[in-house]
Amino acid sequence: MAKSWATFGVDLHVEPTGPGVRRGLTEALREAVRSGRLAPGTRLPSSRSLAADLGIARNTVAEAYADLVAEGWLTARQGSGTSVARRPVQAPSTTSAPGRRTHARPAYDLVPGTPDLSSFPRAAWLKASRRALTVAPHEALDYGDPRGRVELRTALAGYLARARGVRTDPEHIVICSGFVHGLMLLGQVLRGRGLNSVAVESYGLDVHWRLLERAGLRTVPLGFDELGTRTEELTAGPRGGGAPGGVRAVLMTPAHQFPMGVPLHPDRRAQVVDWARRGDGLILEDDYDGEFRYDRQPVGALQGLDPDHVVHLGTASKSLAPGLRLGWLVLPPSLAPEVIAAKGGVDWSCGVLDQLTLAEFITSGAYDRHIRASRLRYRRRRDALVARLAGQAPGVRATGIAAGLHVVLRLPPGTEQETLRAAAWQGLAVHGLDRYRHPESPAERTDALVVGYGTPPDHGWSGALDALCAALPFNGAFHDEGGGGLFRGIESRHE
Repeated sequence: MAKSWATFGVDLHVEPTGPGVRRGLTEALREAVRSGRLAPGTRLPSSRSLAADLGIARNTVAEAYADLVAEGWLTARQGSGTSVARRPVQAPSTTSAPGRRTHARPAYDLVPGTPDLSSFPRAAWLKASRRALTVAPHEALDYGDPRGRVELRTALAGYLARARGVRTDPEHIVICSGFVHGLMLLGQVLRGRGLNSVAVESYGLDVHWRLLERAGLRTVPLGFDELGTRTEELTAGPRGGGAPGGVRAVLMTPAHQFPMGVPLHPDRRAQVVDWARRGDGLILEDDYDGEFRYDRQPVGALQGLDPDHVVHLGTASKSLAPGLRLGWLVLPPSLAPEVIAAKGGVDWSCGVLDQLTLAEFITSGAYDRHIRASRLRYRRRRDALVARLAGQAPGVRATGIAAGLHVVLRLPPGTEQETLRAAAWQGLAVHGLDRYRHPESPAERTDALVVGYGTPPDHGWSGALDALCAALPFNGAFHDEGGGGLFRGIESRHE
């Protein structure tokens, strides 16, 4: 009875097993869903079509469908047919231990770094694309300026000045294919200038550290406390031991430290700028989510304090979508020629049409409207998270909540790995704080979860919160016996 659902257009091999047609068909369909061969949301053929393909009675197919709907493998709605349920797909256990299960894919994605892609402004983007393509000069479709299209650089200069306090002009903006591409260019230039090391924050993204290291630069982590990154170590050195030779650049997230979530204290902002001025240093400012601040005015870009010593790196990945592959470097005039030369003679990395569309999207006001709507949506999610924790996990403290698309949940000492296993059991994709700690960090280890609330669509947020609270140790009912020192000051600042 092996058949393909050719009439439905789905090439799926079905081999009913065991006694009885109905039971064999039910088990074959169940296994197709369990193994992932039938993906969540896949619409199945009608009972009439499948019965005709398999040469069996329509009632047999209908009854098999009904059994699987009752078990939760399928869903059926009047007028919409039968589909594979959107649920965690369970893979067969590889151990004989009772109750063990693994998830081929998570039910909820709480990994930080991605916005709600279902909210991408498709209609507004399409309108901007049509308008941009209509008015674009013919030469725009030729090999372009390595800095990127002047329309986008001009739009960004105006927007960044207005929204982030950046001081620049279109001549000193370079469009790149996302943040990583921009950092690759900077790493190449810094190494070409003879630098051996770049200071980084104790907590951050290992992909950024590895990228700098591949450029031949050692990454030197700075300490961290309740005021943010310890910028005094740039001159005094870690623990007063003196900074390693060659450290004349630092990569930072001053507006909203990733992942800890605190803004760099004003005194330290002034301190790091003063360090750059006195020693001809360079600050690489990662402004990854500067638009998303909820409880107070946004922290302005560090670049506004000293455009001659700060490179401002921005991206559309959080505000719109990572798949656009659009980012920008706002460069000091002295650095711009080297970065442009490193990028090459033509703009080979960024699609012209997307650049023109983003320029139109910004100048028409659509970008501001989208940011305001997104800010409201994410604030509601954050508020729901904080409220759910207060009701179901009152012992878990959320920090870094004033801005961004993620929070840090402090855990009892020694429970981070256990909680990650519990989260996987609940079908959650989530990261622990230790994942973001630099291997040479002088900061003390602290157990915590880094929970992104940008990715799930609105309709999935409540379920994600249920799963998260179920995974937390003792539902948060624990006693603090002095652990988690670096969080204590952070919490006192209500960040």
